[in-house]
Amino acid sequence: MVKTIAEINQKIAAGNVCVVTAEEMSDIVDDIGAEKAAKEVDVVTTGTFGAMCSSGVFFNFGHSETPIKITKMFMNDVEAYAGVAAVDAYLGATQFSEKEGLKYGGAHVIEDLIAGKEVTISAYSYGTDCYPKKELTTTVTLNDLNQAIMLNPRNAYQRYDAATNGSKKILHTYMGELLPDFKNVTYSGAGILSPISNDPNYRTIGAGTKIFLGGAQGMIVGEGTQCSTGGGYATLMTTGNLKHMKKEYLNAASFNGYGISLYLGLGIPIPILDADMAKSTAVRDADISVGIKDYSIGRRDRPVLRTATYEELKSGSIELNGKTVPTSPLSVFKTARKVAEELKNWIAKGTFTLSEPVLPLPAGQSTKPMKETNKIPLVKDILGDTRLVSVEKNQTVVDAAKIMRQNERNHLPVVSDKKLAGIITSWDISKAVSENHLGTIEACMTKNVITCSLNEPADVAAKRMAEYHISAMPVIDENRNVIGIITSEHISKLFTRGKYE
Repeated sequence: MVKTIAEINQKIAAGNVCVVTAEEMSDIVDDIGAEKAAKEVDVVTTGTFGAMCSSGVFFNFGHSETPIKITKMFMNDVEAYAGVAAVDAYLGATQFSEKEGLKYGGAHVIEDLIAGKEVTISAYSYGTDCYPKKELTTTVTLNDLNQAIMLNPRNAYQRYDAATNGSKKILHTYMGELLPDFKNVTYSGAGILSPISNDPNYRTIGAGTKIFLGGAQGMIVGEGTQCSTGGGYATLMTTGNLKHMKKEYLNAASFNGYGISLYLGLGIPIPILDADMAKSTAVRDADISVGIKDYSIGRRDRPVLRTATYEELKSGSIELNGKTVPTSPLSVFKTARKVAEELKNWIAKGTFTLSEPVLPLPAGQSTKPMKETNKIPLVKDILGDTRLVSVEKNQTVVDAAKIMRQNERNHLPVVSDKKLAGIITSWDISKAVSENHLGTIEACMTKNVITCSLNEPADVAAKRMAEYHISAMPVIDENRNVIGIITSEHISKLFTRGKYE
C-alpha cells in the first residue's frame, strides 16, 4: 500500500485524517504491525526543544525620515550584523552584550521582542548622498518592524553526542557544567520524539518541508551547516516568521562560563506513505544510540568512552568506567512533547497541511575539518623518538636515583606491567632521602598523574601543564601503557622555534 502527501492533505481538508505523535506510533506499530499501522495512520508528529546556538533573525526596520545606511547596529547593546542592506540586519542568538557580557545577548533580545518589550536601537553610518544620516537612536517593538524572519543555519541535529569530563577541574561547555573525574554525563535531544530520528533516510524531510518552529508554521530551507547525512549527523536550515512565534517555545539561555544560546521548539510532521515509513516512526529511545565523549580532551575528535541509548541516558544514571554516574538532559522533553501535541492538533483541525520536499537532503555527505595552514604540532611530533626511561613501582628510591643520574632525567614515569602507576621527580627523591625513606618508590611517588596522549595538540598539553603547575607529563595510550614523557624543555624548544613547522 502506498499513500501520497496529496491524498493525506485531502484527508486533512475533509477532517478525517489520523494523526498521532511519535510516542504513540511506537505502541501502535508494536500492537498491530507496520503494515496495518501504515493503513490506519496518516501523519506522525515529532518535536524537540533544546539549545540551538545556530539561530538568529533577519530584521527590516524601515527607513527613517532622514535616511540612513546602517553599517553598525546594536539592539539593547547587542551588536547585529548590518552588512546586508541599508536598514536590514541579522541578529545572532549567541552575540553577547557590550555592557553585560555573557549575561545577556542576542537570544535575550529575541525573547524580549516576542514578549512585547521595547528594544533600544543604536545605529551608525558613514553617511552618503542618498543616505545622509550618520547616527540614529530609537526604540522598537516587534510590531514596529516590517519583517522579523527567523533563520536558523543549523537546527535539529539528527544526533547529539553526550558529554563527560575526565579532567580534575569543572568544565563549562555548551553541554553544560561537566564535573571532574567523570562524575556526570549530560546529553541533549528528545530521543523517541526527535524529528530526524523518525525519518532517518530523509524521505519526507528536505527543502520546502513545512514544520512547527517556535510556535509558528515554518519551513525547512535545506541542509543545515555541518550536515553529514553520510555519518548520520544531518542538520537542517530552517526559517519562520518571528511575529507569529510564542514565548513558551522560544527561551534565551546563558551557559555559565560558555556563552549564550536560544532554546527553540521544532516539530516535523512525518507523512506515513507506506509500511517502511511506519516502521521508521516507531523508533524508541532504546533504538537511538550516541557516543559519550570526554570533553576534557581539547581536540576536534574527542575519544568516545562508550555508547549509550537514550533509554539509558533518560533513566537518570549510567555505568561509566565501572561506576554509576548521574545523567542530566540539556533539552526539555516535556516541551518537546508539547510541540508534538500542538502540531498534531493543528493537523487534526485542518490548519496545517503537509508539503512535498522540493529538494532532498544531500545523500552520503560528510563534513571536512578546517584547513589549517599553520598547523599546531601534536605531542608525538615534539616527543620524537625519545627513548622511554621509567622505573618499576617496586624498585627502591636508590634505584630511581641511579636511573635519573645515568640518563640525566629529573622525572621518571613509574610503571607496573608497563602501565602507568605514578611519577617520581628528583625533588621527591631528595625529600625521601632527607627523611631517610629509602624503601620502594611507591610510598613517595605521585599516584594521581596528569597525562596526555600522542595525538593531542602540543599547545593543549602545554596549557594543561601550566594549569596544574607541573613540568612533565607521561604520554600514555588508551590502555594506560606508558609511551614516553614530555617536559617543559620539550615545550620550550617548540615555542622558541619562531613558528610551527
